[in-house]
Amino acid sequence: METLTGNTFYFDFEISLMEWLQSVLGPTGAGIISVFSALGEEFFLILLLAFTYWCYDKKFGEHIGSIMILGTIINPLIKNIFWRRRPYFDHESITCYRPLDKEHDLYDIAAQGLSFPSGHSTNSAIAFGTIALKARKRWVSISCGIIIFLVGFSRVVVGVHYPTDVLLGWLSGFFCIWLITFLRNKVPEEKTWLIYLVIFLISCLGLFYCRTTDYFTCLGLVGGIYGAFEFEKRFVHFKNTKNPLICILRIFCGVAIYLILNEVLKLPFHKEFLESGTLLAGVVRSVRYLIVSFVTVGVYPFSFRLIDR
Repeated sequence: METLTGNTFYFDFEISLMEWLQSVLGPTGAGIISVFSALGEEFFLILLLAFTYWCYDKKFGEHIGSIMILGTIINPLIKNIFWRRRPYFDHESITCYRPLDKEHDLYDIAAQGLSFPSGHSTNSAIAFGTIALKARKRWVSISCGIIIFLVGFSRVVVGVHYPTDVLLGWLSGFFCIWLITFLRNKVPEEKTWLIYLVIFLISCLGLFYCRTTDYFTCLGLVGGIYGAFEFEKRFVHFKNTKNPLICILRIFCGVAIYLILNEVLKLPFHKEFLESGTLLAGVVRSVRYLIVSFVTVGVYPFSFRLIDR
């Protein structure tokens, strides 16, 4: 397996600011602030998409989901260009309070990922920015703005991102909101598959230079979820629900299918191969996530007629 090293670059003020924040807040304060990081993580995004798409409003769910998926693939495409190491890798004065992967070595760049830009900041900007635009209420916009700030702030406090990582993360998130909204306003609804196809094909360019596992994961999600949206329109036609119990059941079963199927599809392969970091292993990972996301988002809603009884 290839050893990844990464690049080191930063502004002096970033290190000074991070050192000051960690000294003022201490481990306890950093631990409290780190809770906000959860609002930019994969599990929260899965729950948000599941609720909005399967329960609340299918059309809005597709809209916010299409923006989320664009954000997830843009992040590794940029990261694999700059290869910026996380702050605590190069500065002993900065402590990592929330590692990406707790099971691997804290300084294993392949496991802990790259720094520039912040994916959590991108995700929170997309999720809460889109919600604010949907609600169009002052108090909602203010609340969402505070959450977006706190998610990005938490990534700096816990020592895993430079402030400039967070700034670019926010910018890329807002860009994704603007781009998808602009394209969906210009392209007729029956032609949205063209938007998805173009985004997927552009995303495939990363096959020529991306070496991190998150890229291959996100590439699979792009193909699977975008394909699932179009599959549902043509063949499934499920209806949203306002029944809390049915909503919980839909989300619980959907998340269970996602997690179980993901593990089942690993069984034909040796663990050493899946973690080898080769292009073939990456492609297998992409195909696995494509199948999992397509089945969960597109095919699973066929069962809603049974669940809703």
